[in-house]
Amino acid sequence: MAALTSAMTEAIDRAGSAENGRHAELLVHDGPLRQTVIALKAGVALAEHNSPPAASIQMIRGSVRITGEEPVVIEAGHVEALTHHRHAVEAIEDCVFLLTTVTSVPGAESHGGPGTITGEMRRLREEDLGGDRAEG
Repeated sequence: MAALTSAMTEAIDRAGSAENGRHAELLVHDGPLRQTVIALKAGVALAEHNSPPAASIQMIRGSVRITGEEPVVIEAGHVEALTHHRHAVEAIEDCVFLLTTVTSVPGAESHGGPGTITGEMRRLREEDLGGDRAEG
């Protein structure tokens, strides 16, 4: 079992000292379900990426701007289902959030378009979060 409070505190601390201003830790990995704590310093962006079949974001601290076809600002204390379109994430202020995704559904593709198979979180963590991750 992962301790969410300590994972959030560690993520904030590591993002603050990381050259790229971000940190992610995979807390839950159960089949297609992933729950990842992500911390970003103000102004740090995660490059545009495809959306998995299902995803939600729970803002714990700070706020982010989700860009793309359905732009939205998500503030601390809010839980939102994420867009089903390509999108980027930008930290408006120092923040930490819990990202919940379903990375594969038999017979389903990600919402990135035809031929884009799920599993986008693996690429997001490796490419956009500098490889800082823990296996669950």
